[in-house]
Amino acid sequence: MEYLYFLANASLTQRVVEYLHANRQFPLYSVTVLHQIDGWVVKVKMKTSLDPQLHGDFRAFLNELGIPHQPEVRVKMALWSLDAGQSPIDVMRRYQVAVVSHGRPDREEIEAFRRQFVNGLGYCPETLA
Repeated sequence: MEYLYFLANASLTQRVVEYLHANRQFPLYSVTVLHQIDGWVVKVKMKTSLDPQLHGDFRAFLNELGIPHQPEVRVKMALWSLDAGQSPIDVMRRYQVAVVSHGRPDREEIEAFRRQFVNGLGYCPETLA
């Protein structure tokens, strides 16, 4: 079971990761976080299907923070390549996407990416707030 969402900024993305950390009942397989110029793509992949109540609660939570996403072909191929075991570095080079995190969700990776990006620009774009 997979959930693929588009989120507007880093704070919302971190909330998803924190929610997954706080709710250990999820049979979490992986979480992939990609940064794009206009926002963030978050893919949550479960090992098994969620029971209907948990599925509904999780979808409601995600729908409060973002919108279901149908990415362009390049992003789909990047996500597929990560799931197939290719390294994030190779995927970033091949598909020109910013892979912030893949595997176990890590709030610190998102924060480190945000800080480094903002330091490089000298200002904080809305998507990194």
